[in-house]
Amino acid sequence: MKNIFIVLIILFFASCAGEKQELTAEEIVDKAIKNAGGERYKNAEIDFVFRNKEYKSTREGGKFSLERKMTDSTGNEIRDILDNDGFQRMINDTVVEVVDSMKVAYGNSVNSVHYFVQLPYGLNAEAAKKELIGKDSISGREYYEVKVTFAENGGGTDHEDEYMYWIDTRNFEVDYLAYNFETNDGGVRFRKAFNHRIIEGIRFVDYENYKYDDHSTPLKELDDLFEKRELDLLSIIETKDVKVKLGS
Repeated sequence: MKNIFIVLIILFFASCAGEKQELTAEEIVDKAIKNAGGERYKNAEIDFVFRNKEYKSTREGGKFSLERKMTDSTGNEIRDILDNDGFQRMINDTVVEVVDSMKVAYGNSVNSVHYFVQLPYGLNAEAAKKELIGKDSISGREYYEVKVTFAENGGGTDHEDEYMYWIDTRNFEVDYLAYNFETNDGGVRFRKAFNHRIIEGIRFVDYENYKYDDHSTPLKELDDLFEKRELDLLSIIETKDVKVKLGS
């Protein structure tokens, strides 16, 4: 009887240990963010060049500023700034009036670039809703499939878009992602990360950007279509001249 009791105790604790190994979507994303830079994001100044435009993000605790700087065809310098107070545009260091509809469009454009460059940091935004779909393998490696949607309140004008992230079950790196969108007649995209590098403790990647003509395709099926070579390479997305300055 004593031996049976001991066996039951061992089985009980083994069962509890097995349960603890099953991570939630929130825990998986937390580990991915920690692996990619964690607390460093919260007090960092990040500069980079994307498609010949200069970008800068500055975070200091809860304060943030996302910038884009470019030169128009007439030589004017344009700075778009999105921060805690909203959006503003400056032309040659002078603030100019922008109609509300364009403020939203410009602000979304600036935010989108910073969001993808600094993934997975943005996945813990208050409006982000995360769901663990399951596990799957790509090129022989196992990944968590995490679906992310955004609440209407705080999720921006594109809150109806859906995202899927493939997060390595061993090192919690985000190696693949997919999303659908409604603007400009809609579409679906699948991205494969490459050129992984660590700068001042923060991970950055570039992407192979693929499309698929059937816009109704569930995001969770795109990894299988990728392995079957049924996706079309649309572009290469490169982030250049990345510089990071960490705050105290």
